[in-house]
Amino acid sequence: MTDTSTAPVTLPATARIFRAVAAVEALSWLVLIVCTIVKYSTTPHKQLGVQIMGPVHGVLFVAFVILALEVRRHVGWDARTTLIVLADSIIPFGGFWVARRADLR
Repeated sequence: MTDTSTAPVTLPATARIFRAVAAVEALSWLVLIVCTIVKYSTTPHKQLGVQIMGPVHGVLFVAFVILALEVRRHVGWDARTTLIVLADSIIPFGGFWVARRADLR
């Protein structure tokens, strides 16, 4: 019989991927905000940044939501925790908080 109390605790692969996607999604959200500011503060409006970052951020956001629901299933988050994690993805810098602080044990 082996003693598992001294074994290192590792995050499941889904949780590690979720943390990475949360950070990248937060970064893409911030870049999209900057692109939007540039778009509306220049004459003529420079839309290329928004045209590129909009879909990129959209895909990352959908991946974040899907992974959050999958992680919830694996780690047993209650509904309140899940809603907080999902709400944090809407707030700029919220994804960074989730990537750093979310209880993914």
